[in-house]
Amino acid sequence: MRYEQTKKLSNREFKRLVGVQRRTFDEMVKVLRDAASLKQTRGCPQKVAWEDQVLICLQYWREYRTYFHIAQDWLLSESTVCRIVHRVETTLVSSGKFRLGGKKSLLTSSQKPKTVVMDVTESQIERPKHGQKRFYSGKQKRHTLKSQLIIDLTTLEIRCVVNGSGRKHDYRLFVDSKVRFHPDTESLEDSGYQGISKLHANSCLPHKKPRGGKLTKQQKQSNRTLACRRVVIEHINRRLKVFRILSQRYRNRRKRFGLRCHLIAGIYNYELQKA
Repeated sequence: MRYEQTKKLSNREFKRLVGVQRRTFDEMVKVLRDAASLKQTRGCPQKVAWEDQVLICLQYWREYRTYFHIAQDWLLSESTVCRIVHRVETTLVSSGKFRLGGKKSLLTSSQKPKTVVMDVTESQIERPKHGQKRFYSGKQKRHTLKSQLIIDLTTLEIRCVVNGSGRKHDYRLFVDSKVRFHPDTESLEDSGYQGISKLHANSCLPHKKPRGGKLTKQQKQSNRTLACRRVVIEHINRRLKVFRILSQRYRNRRKRFGLRCHLIAGIYNYELQKA
């Protein structure tokens, strides 16, 4: 489906097709046009319009078909589709409009969130040829890449994303990422972050049932309350994984996974701010 055909769709249908709203799509096209006008290169005009280039990239993220199948639909070569997707991704990241706040924003007094929620989601990958143990997740029983999301509970904005290998424990990923919270910020985690109180005293973890014992009614109620407050991050994970490139088995080179994960999170923040 070309861009001209998408004009016949309603806003809801357009969102279902590509995964983003029309105003976000228009902003992405504007970023590409502005970047191209600054280069002022000579040569033949673009064979594929800017709108169609963004549409190809979004279709790739949303449906996660192979470059070959997308190329057959657009009557292009497989290498051309690959170059378009990489060009769009690199341009959008370089523009800064879809960039996350980062680790430093969590410590700045003016930008520090009141409460943050942290969790890890995993994306399956192809079995590596070398160093398989590094990516094997005992929890998922497969080779994965981890993405640690930190969101602001008040605004539901994604503040930081950290990527790691599947074998690395959630708490170890947090320690190695060197992400730290402001002392006044309350952090909510699951049981995978046992020991975080040593690094951040203002943290809330669920009560763990002692071996051979039982939890009290107060502890069970505390766990339910914490789970109800943390459930928003599961909803955000679901919204990110609308793009099947994050939910299905990742077939591409791993070095570009972090860029795509950060970019999709940045697009989510952009739509949240414009809502």
